[in-house]
Formats: sequence, structure tokens, C-alpha cells
Amino acid sequence: MAELVREGPNLVVKLSAVEKAEAFHNDIRIPWSAVQSITVLDDAIHAVHGLKLPGSRLPGVFAIGTFKSADGTLFAAVHHHTPRGIKVTLLGEPYDTLIIGTPKPEEVIASLKQLGPG
Repeated sequence: MAELVREGPNLVVKLSAVEKAEAFHNDIRIPWSAVQSITVLDDAIHAVHGLKLPGSRLPGVFAIGTFKSADGTLFAAVHHHTPRGIKVTLLGEPYDTLIIGTPKPEEVIASLKQLGPG
């Protein structure tokens, strides 16, 4: 399962080996200063919209990779067995949004924010 962690001044999306293959992507490293907001999603799988370029998706089951829509470019790593997740809104980065599935989004957000503004 993908993880969101702080490493120094960066927010990092750490992908498992399987997720890297499914997403056609390595881990993502974003400067913490680019983070505009972080919110909890109760239905992360259905928050992923757009054309998959590249990545893997089975609607309602999993969505991993890059998705483009009129709203911008997002990177998602969500699975149906982990319906909740985190939405990170970014500014000035290749991705406008990150959507990452996690069973305890409030705990992940608290751990990210406890390290301060970066």
C-alpha cells in the first residue's frame, strides 16, 4: 500500500514494488512548500477521475497512476479494500492533486503536520 511521509523538506509518496509496476512510476517527491491543503476522503476510489495516462485502473476496484481531466493532473494510489484516503492539493508541481488510500487518514495527516511547515 502506498504511504505518504515527510522526508526533510519533502512530501514523499512511497509506492510498493507492485504499485510502481501498476503506475508505471517511481516514488513521488514533492517540496512541502508546494502543499496547499490536505484533506480526508471517505470514498477515495470514487474521487479519482480522468483519463489514465499512464497507470492501471479497474473502476471501483483500484486506481494507480496518473490521471488527466479538466480539473488538472492527479496521481492516485487507491484500492477498494482501503476505501478512505487523503487528498493533497498542490501548487506549481507536475501534479495538481495526489489521492492516496489509507485506512487511517487522520493519523497520517497528523504525522505529516507535526513536523511543522518544512
